[in-house]
Amino acid sequence: MSAGTGRSGLRIEAEPGLFLHVESEGSGPPLLLLHGFTGTGRGLAEFSAPLRERFRCLRVDLVGHGQSDAPRELGPYSMQRCVAQLARVLDALSLPRAHLFGYSMGGRCALALACAEPARVASLALVGASAGIADPAARAARARDDEALALSLERDGLPAFVARWMAQPLFASQARLGDAFLARARAERLAQRAHGLANSLRGMGSAAQAPLFDRLPQLALPVLLLVGAEDAKFAAIARDLAARLPRARVAQIPQAGHAAQLENPGACLQALEAHLRESCEAPPSGAPPRTLEARVSP
Repeated sequence: MSAGTGRSGLRIEAEPGLFLHVESEGSGPPLLLLHGFTGTGRGLAEFSAPLRERFRCLRVDLVGHGQSDAPRELGPYSMQRCVAQLARVLDALSLPRAHLFGYSMGGRCALALACAEPARVASLALVGASAGIADPAARAARARDDEALALSLERDGLPAFVARWMAQPLFASQARLGDAFLARARAERLAQRAHGLANSLRGMGSAAQAPLFDRLPQLALPVLLLVGAEDAKFAAIARDLAARLPRARVAQIPQAGHAAQLENPGACLQALEAHLRESCEAPPSGAPPRTLEARVSP
């Protein structure tokens, strides 16, 4: 395993011959930040900036995204391999344990890492994330949809895919962020590699990963579930996860949809900083009373 300097930040060998791009900023307890599908670690830079005075913020480009490698073969994109890659990033940086923050796909990766190696995770904060899809029929249907999307991406190219992706109702609330933000988000997605995104859909999609529901009751670490008040689907998912996790709290973020950390970063940071402070102060075995839902002021 080796680490070297990339165009900026670090290139860390996360498995033989496969390197991930990592930005490391700030000092203090490590906080690993994971982006969503079609995103990059750079997309979390502005959000995480206020945390750098108290935490070492590590923003990772997941396999197939950003400046990380995008293999042509599908194997490295499985959730199991992705979890192992993230663990090796921590090893390369001599970090036995870290707090995790993940958005959407990155949230699923963070939860999967916590379930696989709970001793490596000090706390979890998830935005718009799930534990996979439990129902076999629903998983099969989603797998067919993801494969169709991957094929259209390979056939029609990135511009058509990005236009279709950003037009989803799930992201409609981001229009409040203005044309300049949407243009930057579009440019970030257009800089990706089509085969990397297609393989990510096939290997790390919510239908491709093994559901984690059976493992949640044993995950005895602090979990903050952030959800936009306008994201009804994931609000229901967050409440279900909170009922399964021993030490979980739901924070509903006003004036926000699926990407609450982008649409209302102040409210997300307020909840996240309180969560991290409590997680750092509380003994690992101390399980505070569960709060099923808490609203955060805008």
